[in-house]
Amino acid sequence: MGKVDDNKKQKMNTLLQTAFDLFTGKGFAKTTVSDIVNQAGLAKGTFYLYFKDKYDLRDKLIAHKACQLFDDAHKQLEGTEINSLEEEILFLTDYIIDRFQKQQSLLKFLSKNLSWGVFQDAVGTGSVVSRQFYDHYRNSLVKYNVNCENPDLLLFTLIELISSTSYNCILHEKPVSMEEYKPYLHKSLKKVYEVFVSVQD
Repeated sequence: MGKVDDNKKQKMNTLLQTAFDLFTGKGFAKTTVSDIVNQAGLAKGTFYLYFKDKYDLRDKLIAHKACQLFDDAHKQLEGTEINSLEEEILFLTDYIIDRFQKQQSLLKFLSKNLSWGVFQDAVGTGSVVSRQFYDHYRNSLVKYNVNCENPDLLLFTLIELISSTSYNCILHEKPVSMEEYKPYLHKSLKKVYEVFVSVQD
């Protein structure tokens, strides 16, 4: 990557991070493009080199933050000695929940958007981060001899279940705290997994 490309990437990352800080602090509705560029120390024209408008930025930011989360989880997974897809799913679940507990602003921003639609969009943009995670998931199906008729639907269901329960249990402790709910979530994820897959000998 050349110096010009480096500079472009740095400006885009600055805009994304500044927008995240403002959206989670001030609120999306109350944040303007002027607020973002002023806090980022960039010209308004620079903003429109990367994004059509505030809504386009929000959509790209959701994909960006989701990709970061899954990429970080994937890196942690690589350091383990896990030997089944089911164990991988539970490990990744616990990692994501732990991150959400530590970074509740991330949970508030992503939870209602951490869906297959967003993840699919992130994969579709050619993001190396999300593609690495997605490819690992698909390769694990082969590695562990797992027969799954619709792996994308399985992934969608798992992500939706994890994000929706995390939101309520972590932020509101309703119906119970996350720690109380986690054993039930694990059992639920295992049941979802069983519905979708069969392991071949």
